[in-house]
Amino acid sequence: MLNPEARRLDKSLLARDFTYRARPRALLVAAAAIATPSAVFATATSPCETTLTVGPGETYLVPETIGLTTLVIGAGGTLAAPTGYSLTLTVNGVEVGSTLESLYVNAGAYAYIAAGTYQGKVVITVAEANIITYNTRQWPIRQALYVGAAGVNAAKSALTAIVGGTIGASSAKRISIASRGEAFNGVYVDSGSYTLIAPKIDFVGNGRNDFIGYGSAILGTGASTTLVVDAATIRTRGVVRDGIIADGGAVVIVKNSTINVKDGQLPAEYENTGDTSFMMTCPWLLGMYGTVRATNLLGVNTRATYLNTSVTNENWALFSVDAGRNGGNGCKLVVVNCELRHTGTSGYGSYAIGSPTEHFLGNEFNVATYVAIVWGGAGLYYGDSSPAAVQALNDSLALGLSAQDIASVKPRTSTIRSRKFGFMWHSTGPVYIGGGTELVTDQTMFLSKASASSVFVDGSGGAQLHAKNGVIYQLMDNDNPGRVNVTGYPWTANYTKSYVQPTADAVRSLTFDPTVEQASDARGSFSGITLKGDFYNGVLGGGVGNMQGKNLVLTFTDSVIRGIISATKAVHLESPINFDNHDQLGVVTNTPQPVVNNGVIVTLGGTSTWQVTGTSYLSKLIIGADANVVAAGAGEPALTVNGTPTAITPGTTYTGAITLTV
Repeated sequence: MLNPEARRLDKSLLARDFTYRARPRALLVAAAAIATPSAVFATATSPCETTLTVGPGETYLVPETIGLTTLVIGAGGTLAAPTGYSLTLTVNGVEVGSTLESLYVNAGAYAYIAAGTYQGKVVITVAEANIITYNTRQWPIRQALYVGAAGVNAAKSALTAIVGGTIGASSAKRISIASRGEAFNGVYVDSGSYTLIAPKIDFVGNGRNDFIGYGSAILGTGASTTLVVDAATIRTRGVVRDGIIADGGAVVIVKNSTINVKDGQLPAEYENTGDTSFMMTCPWLLGMYGTVRATNLLGVNTRATYLNTSVTNENWALFSVDAGRNGGNGCKLVVVNCELRHTGTSGYGSYAIGSPTEHFLGNEFNVATYVAIVWGGAGLYYGDSSPAAVQALNDSLALGLSAQDIASVKPRTSTIRSRKFGFMWHSTGPVYIGGGTELVTDQTMFLSKASASSVFVDGSGGAQLHAKNGVIYQLMDNDNPGRVNVTGYPWTANYTKSYVQPTADAVRSLTFDPTVEQASDARGSFSGITLKGDFYNGVLGGGVGNMQGKNLVLTFTDSVIRGIISATKAVHLESPINFDNHDQLGVVTNTPQPVVNNGVIVTLGGTSTWQVTGTSYLSKLIIGADANVVAAGAGEPALTVNGTPTAITPGTTYTGAITLTV
């Protein structure tokens, strides 16, 4: 039963809320024959009954919200809404029965109510349509609570899906929303300001399209929207049944909350695709998989802040920032003092595409595959949390945090654990690591796939890096197998390409100089830190992948480096690699060898010392006046330049075919 305040939002709903009635058989008409709602309303004059039966193959028009004790829909029977309206079925306050007809045929149609018998407090809500246009298609969204610029819009809401709590014009407190159907949203806020206090949302069943938040628990969209979610408990299980979506330039603040999402069962007809109209799985070419994202950040200049919140996903994304609706440009993501983890075997902490800025302060990460994937970020920052640090972000990024929010921040360092890689680049995007951040990975820490990646690590605050496989930075060729271009759908041929390890030796480019820094090079800058591990450049170049060459440019300031820094031959453990063994993407072994088109340019600045552990091949070595190169164990390293034995002298620059041996 709706709470009194919710009822007052729509007096007409109060009058018809649980009025039991059925319609005459004369109203069993084909959906195509429905003209206008008013024409149907005028003929709706049946005696009150508590049971509605729709026979096999019949279509029954529901002209207005009705309450029943029993609803029976025979095989092939259909409930239809008037033009411009949607239907939502609830039983005892739980949204049920909604089923997608097809992923591809009539894809923009509403979910229909499945055949069966429904008993209890049965309500069929007729609500005004909420149609979202995306990728030239119209997508019909239904939601329990719709909030617009004027506040709660009961006419667009299926309020009978809300149990308990209170609903006001500017806030809702302690409401519960449950769904066991498909493609149903919990709270949808568009161009309004609203606060959700202690909501509980429990969804089981698939969503539809998380590039527009279709099927998500909570969504805030619109440049004039400010949505605050405090002390929420969100649990979902289903394909693209996301927890929180921020879109369209909205300001979304989530604090003191719990978000827990799990994978669902893919429809039998689903084909892997990168088409964002129909994509329901993580693209396996990323080297991981999964069917639901915990959160997604979309649109232009959208800002989302997560504070003192737990975010858990089985696989795929904890925080996705995607180039979905409206291009995905200039978004801001701030995550402070949160617990972030994967319970499954595959997934990333965050994703950056479309030039977002992402700040992670004082969090505890435990991720399955990557801390982050960078495909074009304006900057990803990892460091310590404090009220002052969050205040500075609030001022510069216009996050909308209150003084109380900022005061609630307890200073913490970041602890980051990955059961596979650290950061992976498919495109440009700088990563900054500072404060007392502790970063531990089971495999390679910085994995750059022929990209202009850049890493800046400041160890002066105690930051630590530890790659358990001994590889800190790996630059390699792009092993993304690429998409198959097809037209129409389903995409039976899509994603069938495999990556095959090249077997030919690298051929020197006539145009690329591995001794000269290029704007497109991969870079790493490390200061005030002790590092144990290797740095490799395995790019073939010479026209392979349309690339002549790429350098790994490393700068160390007041640091100690113990390991190999070298050009290398990088070879995958398995080849070919396709969907069945997609987790082998990025997994390579290294054999140091002389530079071809994969220059390695190293600068040792300040009081830096490189402790060489094995043969290293470089194209340029700059040793500062107070820096040095030594052997990691007993003895002295031997340096040759263009085949000539050369003394190692601080304050000297060496250029050419450089070999360091121990």
